[in-house]
Amino acid sequence: MQLSVVIPLLNEKESLQELYDWLIRVISKEGYTYELLFVDDGSTDGSWQKIEQLAQQNQFVKGICFNRNYGKSQALNAGFLAVEGEVVITMDADLQDSPDEIPELYRLITQEGYDIVSGWKKKRYDSVLAKNLPSKLFNAAARKTSGLQLHDFNCGLKAYRNEVVKNIDVYGDMHRYIPLLAKNAGFINITEKPVQHQARKYGQTKFGADRFIKGFLDLLTIWFTTHFAKRPMHLFGTLGAIMFIIGFGLVAYLGIDKLFINPTARLLTQRPQFYIALTSMIIGMQLFIAGFLGELVQRTKHERPRYLIKDKKGFN
Repeated sequence: MQLSVVIPLLNEKESLQELYDWLIRVISKEGYTYELLFVDDGSTDGSWQKIEQLAQQNQFVKGICFNRNYGKSQALNAGFLAVEGEVVITMDADLQDSPDEIPELYRLITQEGYDIVSGWKKKRYDSVLAKNLPSKLFNAAARKTSGLQLHDFNCGLKAYRNEVVKNIDVYGDMHRYIPLLAKNAGFINITEKPVQHQARKYGQTKFGADRFIKGFLDLLTIWFTTHFAKRPMHLFGTLGAIMFIIGFGLVAYLGIDKLFINPTARLLTQRPQFYIALTSMIIGMQLFIAGFLGELVQRTKHERPRYLIKDKKGFN
């Protein structure tokens, strides 16, 4: 199979028929062998019934329905586990991503040899204050932290080699950082392509302003897991050693001062430096313990499903 299109969605019933028709028009023109996989992230507006209808009409339409709303990352992860195409395209279901971009994305993967082609919504039709400006700040921070020079980390329109999606784990809200997850897994041939962005035609956005706060927190998380997930003691042990040395040095200084330099000075317990030293040593020990606990968790953790699938359509 040449092409798989993964479409995560939440309450997008109004746009599904139009999106499906558009996709079929583009795919038929190019002559791809394909599958369309809709992942319903707990919709309540009848989106799943519409997907069932499309699957009955077309044997190459598949659907996964979650038991409840788990988030876009979980929807993408479920889609990645299920797809079979040589090239995997992800796009949103709200018609803001254009299926007309698919042929060029496919070419960049198959002919230019890229692992990932990330869309760049160079011209956006979103509110400047609500989305554009925060998005620019977020992407600048992501570029600085990750080292990946992409202009639009959060664009839903992306293309991947099948091998990439089968070897990354998209969890939490990490769908924003799939290129970085892939880079950490060893897929370094990553580029971006300016893509057409369209104004939302139906419904309302499912993401509020809090997504940018969560995005920055997720960026810190992925930075930490990239560098220290397998060796948490390297971080906590280093910080703990620094704090303990500071505290021990202060205690040694106070002891030498009291015994040999200024024996008539106040008692150690009456000097603020003593409590600073004691606090530093306690914090240092706590950081050491955190590192040891992190190492134990890393060695004993067991993976379990992060979402429950309610129904599937189109799978053998």
